[in-house]
Amino acid sequence: MSPDVVGLVGIILMLMIFLTGMPVTYVMALVGWLGFSYIVSPEAGLQLLARDMVGTFQSSTLVVVPLFTLMGQFALQAGVSKRLYEVAHRFTGAMPGGLAMATVLACTGFGAVCGSSTATAATMATVGLPEMSRRNYSPALATGAVASGGSLGMLMPPSVVLIVYGVLTEASIGRLFVAGIIPALLIAHLFIVAIAVVCWLRPKACPVGESYSWADKFAALREVGEVILVFLLVLGGLVRGWFTEIEAGGVGAMLMLMVGLARRQMTWLAFRKALNDTLWTSCMTMMLVAGAVVFGHFLTITRIPFAVAELVAGLDWPAWAVIVAIGAVYLIGGCIIDALALVMLTVPIFLPIVTGLGFDTIWFGVIIVLLTQMGVITPPVGINVYVVQGIARDVKLEAIFKGSMPFLVALIVGMLILVAFPPIATWLPDQVYQHLAVGR
Repeated sequence: MSPDVVGLVGIILMLMIFLTGMPVTYVMALVGWLGFSYIVSPEAGLQLLARDMVGTFQSSTLVVVPLFTLMGQFALQAGVSKRLYEVAHRFTGAMPGGLAMATVLACTGFGAVCGSSTATAATMATVGLPEMSRRNYSPALATGAVASGGSLGMLMPPSVVLIVYGVLTEASIGRLFVAGIIPALLIAHLFIVAIAVVCWLRPKACPVGESYSWADKFAALREVGEVILVFLLVLGGLVRGWFTEIEAGGVGAMLMLMVGLARRQMTWLAFRKALNDTLWTSCMTMMLVAGAVVFGHFLTITRIPFAVAELVAGLDWPAWAVIVAIGAVYLIGGCIIDALALVMLTVPIFLPIVTGLGFDTIWFGVIIVLLTQMGVITPPVGINVYVVQGIARDVKLEAIFKGSMPFLVALIVGMLILVAFPPIATWLPDQVYQHLAVGR
């Protein structure tokens, strides 16, 4: 068989094995190793497997993953999520659906120190769901807001998905972080609009809460001052070149540890839990990267990515139509494949197409994250939905998926806005880094 046929067989075989429930990282590594061995030689396949696996765990760039993950875990143990929720509640509580809006805002804030979609969803579920249940919110709206709001942790820096994308494409992680800020705020506002629309259509689903004076609102802001300071210091230091991506992660983790100690919430048990959760998440992420690297090398020698790029170029489609088609692939693929695995599987295929059309790599990274956000709330693999259902056991899975649909529409609208106006993602990093270059 020719290499391109072997590549197609490998992709089909991989998708079939996915359905058995075998972990994605092992499927990609297994199929990549077998395919490479078939095309080149068994000896070369074994060398590839060993080199890519060891090389991934020896990669100094990937050290940033456990450090930023540890920063998020320390923030969780320091009670940051509860304080963020309380502040957001005071500003939006008096509005119809105000608690759901507060959940979205708190998810945005917590995502700025966490970087994980599932961790954000799980944390805010424990904080926001009891309050919304006590106020007789619709279970579908409440759980849908938490599951969808948690996905903002993928877009707000420091995002693990953006870090992995930066590693795969050799793009500046600092630029990616800055590029994610405005789109994340845009999506948060679209989520709030989605809640307002639901409340307008079904007023009983969104009770009005108590109102607070402006003095109370601004007084609450003091409770999250250290979180804002840590975020600005880590991102600002990274952008200004005070420290590298790895050092930024270390600084952020240390500062969040100090916040927890200062507030007397970082007990020995909390510290151990943060380390254990960081270890589990980091190993999972790095194993996914290793498996994707093996499979990526297999795809490269089959020349399938280049063939797909040539095929798309020959179709003479408008650039926006190509992006929409890629978006449809992610939307469908996100229904059956883990979001991070989907990114690592598809970026080597789609990146040559996108750059060939003249699109910015940084902008495409933001688009990728938006598309994977959809995957975490769409059936049947929407991981955030399962995380929330594990906490709200009295709410049926179908109800959570149904409650997430208005937010899925908001994500689609957000992606279309970014496709129509790419500077929304590229303007801020261009301005920041241009200013820094002039300053030097």
